[in-house]
Amino acid sequence: MATIRKEVFISARPETVWSAVRDIGAIHTRLAPGFVTDVRLEPGFRVVTFGNGTVAREAIVSIEDAERRLVWSIVGTRMTHHNGAAQVFAEAQAGSRFVWTADLLPDEVAPAIAAAMEQAMPIIKATLERAERDLAT
Repeated sequence: MATIRKEVFISARPETVWSAVRDIGAIHTRLAPGFVTDVRLEPGFRVVTFGNGTVAREAIVSIEDAERRLVWSIVGTRMTHHNGAAQVFAEAQAGSRFVWTADLLPDEVAPAIAAAMEQAMPIIKATLERAERDLAT
């Protein structure tokens, strides 16, 4: 099973970052605009449309406020297994560490998923740092 882990320091309070992450229906506006272009909520799921046109149905596994951790699973694709998690950690440098992991099968899809995650990380960082600056003004 392939495991992909991406992380980035974000100059924003953990509360700001977590608020955007846990808002499961607003990825396209609060977390990764452009990388994600639309989100539609269904009971227990979100349907995510990515900037490249790909659509994924994601089962929401858990939203853990105390741990600032969101877990989801992509279903109904060529992947036979997918478990994604995003977690927000407070950093001593007055910011946050955003950690995104994905465990998936088959291993052959890992390079494409890793590339997509790599593409999303600077968008997430910029979006959340802008949100933090907007809150300060």
